[in-house]
Amino acid sequence: MAIVISIDAGTTGVRSFALDESCTQVGLAYREFTQHYPQPGWVEHDAEEIWRAVQDTLAELVATLDEPIAAIGITDQRETLVAWSRSTGRPRHRAIVWQDRRTAARCDELTEAGHLDPVRRTTGLVLDPYFSGTKAEWLLGPGGVSADADLALGTIDSWLIWNLSGGRAHVTDPSNAARTLLYDIRAGAWSAELCELLGVPMSALAEVRPSSGRFAETADTTAVGAGIPVSGVAGDQQSALFGQACLEPGMTKNTYGTGSFVLMNVGHRCPDPVDGLLTTIAWDIGEGPVYALEGAVFVTGAAIQWLRDGLGVIESASDVGPLAGSVADSGGVFFVPAFAGLGSPWWDPYARGTIVGLTGGTTRAHLARATVEAMALQSRDVIDAMSRAGGHDVAGLRVDGGAAVMDLLLQIQADQLGVTVSRPTVTETTALGAAMLAGLAEGVWASTADVTDAWHLDRAFEPSGDRAAADALHARWLGAVERSRSWASDADD
Repeated sequence: MAIVISIDAGTTGVRSFALDESCTQVGLAYREFTQHYPQPGWVEHDAEEIWRAVQDTLAELVATLDEPIAAIGITDQRETLVAWSRSTGRPRHRAIVWQDRRTAARCDELTEAGHLDPVRRTTGLVLDPYFSGTKAEWLLGPGGVSADADLALGTIDSWLIWNLSGGRAHVTDPSNAARTLLYDIRAGAWSAELCELLGVPMSALAEVRPSSGRFAETADTTAVGAGIPVSGVAGDQQSALFGQACLEPGMTKNTYGTGSFVLMNVGHRCPDPVDGLLTTIAWDIGEGPVYALEGAVFVTGAAIQWLRDGLGVIESASDVGPLAGSVADSGGVFFVPAFAGLGSPWWDPYARGTIVGLTGGTTRAHLARATVEAMALQSRDVIDAMSRAGGHDVAGLRVDGGAAVMDLLLQIQADQLGVTVSRPTVTETTALGAAMLAGLAEGVWASTADVTDAWHLDRAFEPSGDRAAADALHARWLGAVERSRSWASDADD
């Protein structure tokens, strides 16, 4: 029986999965890596540490496998940017993480100069430090990286494939390229105009290939040995959409990870820009790009991590559900976890985390409940924007990610949306999507029908029907969001 390995290079760690032909997990290895915060609002990773984490997880997996490895798929944290030298394979600077806000002022300058509309039409994105383009401009300016012929710039997938191939392949896929502010999602090519605007040499960028197809073969220096095809690549949220079998227009998923990301499949026609949302490429399996509308919430699961590590309110992340469920409501407390600004539908890089409604009777349980409610309420903001955009109604929501195991969260989400929320038996759909893309390319699976067959329902959460209570909670939430907005810019005035 053939084995497909999926490397899920996330924001806080690397998970490597081994799946068999029935999409059953037969192995898992995990390594965390260090988060660097050199200045307020700055977030960096050591790209070599990420590569070591990949090697370590692959070595752990290989030691447990008896069957041959047919293919490797990669899914990654998307907008995080790495600069390295082709000749040495060494990074020239720490990777700048998608959460990093150091280019917020530059994005404001570009907006004020009239570049927002052309950027939206070309890339489907907005001018926000979330995306890779202004990170690249910063690296090539204040970051001190030289734009010479030896430079390679890429997202984490490109960095990993470079290392897996022994430096023979500098490649990426459309779902990752579409997150850079440098890629024309309609033309399917790097934009010379945007590269010139941001001073990014096109020669440093990766070759873009379909998401399912052979990108490279592993070198003998890798933990899996030589000659294993790397044949599937997708950014983490697009990979989850694929793994959730959202293959038809209108199908929608939400991943509750470090942040939350809602994606709706909108088919092969690229839609016009929609206020508050992003348009992105979901994947290309050789039939042309499939597009998606996306809403990005920067902090959801990371707020639980903050309760644990920053405040000591809980001892482990798994404690938050039972603690939040020990009270009937949040006691009027609202927590807007805008640690890195607000994403969709607000796009406010100057928002900051806010807790309102505290009283002498507030307990740690109320704060935990407010944190769980914030995860659902932020997602409602995004899905409401999608519904207003029209074209496809959100008839139901498929969910995944670490927090999707929390029944309380999913019930609150169903109540807030007024639609069924469905959790699959396999919630690691990000890894499953990358594995399926790789396995399709190498003939492990015959067609996308196998992707649909691999999706199985664990539990469906139905809305309670009390829309008045749900809407009242959401209205109070919007008041808390308003208090968090523009906080950093107000403080600087």
